[in-house]
Amino acid sequence: MNRLRILLLSVSAGAGHGRAAEALRAQAELSFPGVEAKHLDVMTLVPRSFRALYTNYYIEIVERHPSVWAYLYHATDKMPRDALFAQVRRAIERLNTRKLREAVQDFAPHHIICTHFLPAELLAHEIKRARGVPSVWVQVTDFDLHRLWVQAGMRGYFAASDEIAFRMTARGIPKGSVHVTGIPIMPVFSQTLDRSVCAGELGIAPDRTTLLLMTGGAGIAGSENSIERLLALPGDFQIVALAGRNEQLLTNYRALAAARAGRLFPLGFTSTVERVMACADLAVTKPGGLTVSECLAVGLPMVLIAPIPGQEERNADYLMEQGAAVKAHDGVALEYKIGRLIGNPERLARMRDSMRGLGHPDAAHAVLSHILNDRQ
Repeated sequence: MNRLRILLLSVSAGAGHGRAAEALRAQAELSFPGVEAKHLDVMTLVPRSFRALYTNYYIEIVERHPSVWAYLYHATDKMPRDALFAQVRRAIERLNTRKLREAVQDFAPHHIICTHFLPAELLAHEIKRARGVPSVWVQVTDFDLHRLWVQAGMRGYFAASDEIAFRMTARGIPKGSVHVTGIPIMPVFSQTLDRSVCAGELGIAPDRTTLLLMTGGAGIAGSENSIERLLALPGDFQIVALAGRNEQLLTNYRALAAARAGRLFPLGFTSTVERVMACADLAVTKPGGLTVSECLAVGLPMVLIAPIPGQEERNADYLMEQGAAVKAHDGVALEYKIGRLIGNPERLARMRDSMRGLGHPDAAHAVLSHILNDRQ
């Protein structure tokens, strides 16, 4: 009963918000024995119709109508808080998330960390009405800052980079409330892993250049034809292709691998992606905030594909500015850029050097330490 309680609130609109919350929960369990951390997805508390609208509709727009999402992203970023649309949206959200207040009261946390803007916005409403809300902290999970993340009454904010911290203060957040910690990723990314050992677990050669495809069924690298074209590139390299939970894609990858013995290594869902990354020299991935933070933590250069308009485009911009990644806007560009990088180990080495200091493998620990040392 005497343990300090931290409630972690995420929203399952995309996987990154939940992964950041889980990283914080895992870090609390590992490093802070006096802390009880509970992760709650707000979408488990809402009516089914609202959950479908908020999560499934988001995915549908992003995947099928990216230009519409781009418009909505930028329009809501510039929209005044008192605009009629914004007021109606907030009213609908409060109506459908009434159980959140009960969940907070039941757990009685000393602190709340929001890894999505929705719970932060809902709690800001409660704080404004002096309804006994504990300290609320906001962890932004991209290398960008949308206006919806900025809410009144928050105790503090955690930023992915110095630039995002600067943007926070430019939006009116007090400088003393902003902390540059990076984006929380699982504690295992703080470990130094042996490439040979991890390669042996996968059955791949530890001394061969290794390309890691982390796109699953999404993006331009998700087709068998793309992999066949990559395998036809000159050079002695191997490909580890993650299919995630896409069983059909994994089956197709395995069929390809049977004809490419020793070159292609399919892998389904894994809970130890850090060990796969430890074997790789270059990753192909969408620029989601959590995935790129993992790559930065282990110094793994990236080829970025199919960014979601808005936040993932901003993530890609940041990584390319830092020299940590290049972007391929279609399959032809992907083939060309991978061929250039694999054939130029000096360029890959320079990209790895550019990543020094960008990774924050201890971000979750830093966030929790800030909160536990807070003197309000």
